[in-house]
Amino acid sequence: MVRWLSWLSHLSNTQKVPGSSPSRISIHDVRWDCAGGRLEWPTLLSTTSMRPFLLLVTGILAVLGPSTGRRVAEREFAALSGPSLSTLAASSDPSTNLDAANPSSHLSNILIPRAPDTSNNTLVRNYLVATLRALDWHVEEDSFIDNTPYGPKNFTNVIATKDPDAPHRVALAAHFDSKFFAASPLNQFVGATDSAAPCALMLDLAEFLNPLLNARAAVADDPFSDYEIDAEVADTTLQLIFFDGEEAFKDWTDTDSIYGARHLATKWQNTYLPPHPKRRLLASHGAHTPLSTLDHLILLDLLGAPRPRVRSYFPDTAWLFDALVSAERRLGDAGLLMPSTDGNSEGEKGLKGAGEGAGHEGSFFAQRTGHEGTLGYIGDDHVPFLRAGVSILHVIAEPFPHVWHSLADDATALDLPTLRRWNLILRVFFAEYLGLRPDELSTREAEPTPSEGAEAAAVRRSASEL
Repeated sequence: MVRWLSWLSHLSNTQKVPGSSPSRISIHDVRWDCAGGRLEWPTLLSTTSMRPFLLLVTGILAVLGPSTGRRVAEREFAALSGPSLSTLAASSDPSTNLDAANPSSHLSNILIPRAPDTSNNTLVRNYLVATLRALDWHVEEDSFIDNTPYGPKNFTNVIATKDPDAPHRVALAAHFDSKFFAASPLNQFVGATDSAAPCALMLDLAEFLNPLLNARAAVADDPFSDYEIDAEVADTTLQLIFFDGEEAFKDWTDTDSIYGARHLATKWQNTYLPPHPKRRLLASHGAHTPLSTLDHLILLDLLGAPRPRVRSYFPDTAWLFDALVSAERRLGDAGLLMPSTDGNSEGEKGLKGAGEGAGHEGSFFAQRTGHEGTLGYIGDDHVPFLRAGVSILHVIAEPFPHVWHSLADDATALDLPTLRRWNLILRVFFAEYLGLRPDELSTREAEPTPSEGAEAAAVRRSASEL
């Protein structure tokens, strides 16, 4: 079945799928091939003659409704050195917490039926909270009640922030609920790709980056430090958002979908932050809100199956998409994507293995032409933030995994080498986004900074003078 949707539909209706029910796309005259699971762009809209019209439409859409997000200028990431890439891949096993066969892994603790307002949902939420509080992150549980086709339901988003006072944030997000099915056996749906695996990736990333973020904060506060980092990058913290209620209870509509994201975007749009010294230099025409201090929302969904294909949806974050592609390529060139079979730290070089046949030349990512426009996007938790003006990077497999919304989306749908690659790509991407250089910061963490050394020497002098 092929379904056409008007470009005006995104103003009132964001739909979900492929399948026989309405599709999960909000688009400007975009055709969704439900059988093939792919987006198709009409020839009419791709012609040069339509460019003035598209520019006009883009301008109209830009001024419709309030835009409270912060648009961030493109910048060059400082690429990690070879030693940093090796440190990043070897310091903690990127597969351990993503292995469903390991009963203590993050994935195993999430991979259960966890529909909203159930005891299992609470169990998984408590695990997320406990894991992140153990890292000494600020964790907020954003609870609310909303109406669903099955009556009022309780929902709780989990928001974990490394430094809640930081003037800038980059948010990595996924939904932690699984789809509700009323009857057996579908009520045992666990959503391995959708989105247990992305949540496990986020937890592992937080554990990996946490000591590096601590070390970055220490050198940033040390007047004797020679660690070079852009001031705005140093003022940017990492935030993790685990949305509840992404899935529709029945059919995907504006009111039966993305419950947690809709609630949180509205809340952040109407919440004003108290004054803080770290935010005093922020350029703003008014009071600061959580949305105005959010630089980017990076949303993960439907990841973990082999041979994914991910593309760039939004021109303003194409440079971030390119940074993901660059991270994957450099890891492949260094032989770090595939674990070696002989115990060495380096495996076979190049983009092969789990991603072979996906994207271009074995990459997980569809190659950009540089001429893409915002002609359509897949409906997901990012939409309320997108409409509020937040810059979005949507990392979602398209076509969807063939196990989508079926009982087959369990541990057997996941490919561990693919998950390992995703983990390494995210490690490189966020290390570079946040100005973290693992080889330098790991050394500095083990050794006293110049100021700490001077302080220790002063203590020794004082003791000797007594």
